[in-house]
Amino acid sequence: MTTPAVNFSGNVKKALAGLRRINLEGLRWRVFDAKGQVLGRLASQIATVIQGKDKPTYTPYREDGDMCIVLNAKDICVTGRKMTDKFYRWHTGYVGHLKERSLKDQLVKDPTEVIRKAVLRMLPRNKLRDDRDRKLRIFPGGEHPFGDRPIEPYVMPPRKVREMRPRARRALIRAQKKSEQQGDSKTRKGRQNEEAKNELSV
Repeated sequence: MTTPAVNFSGNVKKALAGLRRINLEGLRWRVFDAKGQVLGRLASQIATVIQGKDKPTYTPYREDGDMCIVLNAKDICVTGRKMTDKFYRWHTGYVGHLKERSLKDQLVKDPTEVIRKAVLRMLPRNKLRDDRDRKLRIFPGGEHPFGDRPIEPYVMPPRKVREMRPRARRALIRAQKKSEQQGDSKTRKGRQNEEAKNELSV
């Protein structure tokens, strides 16, 4: 059983729950910093590590994934308008009781659940799913109770920026030219107004 770190102020019982059911021998403790990371890109990397797909010994029917510790879950980012347009829906079982909660409200209520759902929905639905879920430890802040373990920070791969498509590039060039023309026309009008004022003053 791990001894909790002194500086950890969260729920220690919840953070250490289920560790006895995991065979920790030979596993690495990988730490992911979610601050400023895009939700889907981070979740895909965590899903790869938690399944053990980054190891040459990966086998689909064996559980060889590493322990994943995710910090700063409250500082996760999303692209587009997902913060208000993405909804989590569930049903209570009563007639007409379909509940929903936006991503923005879920981050306020429990930011760890956002990353957990994103990762679990990327994993295959089989008997190894529960074991992989136990290896995922998510914390809203930058503290965790696993300071006595050999921790390895995970370096996110650089984001590949796709080249702009020709149609989009042409539209961008047209928009830039249009803004430049509007700026030139405004400066011309300003000069004409100044010259008219000077003539009137003379």
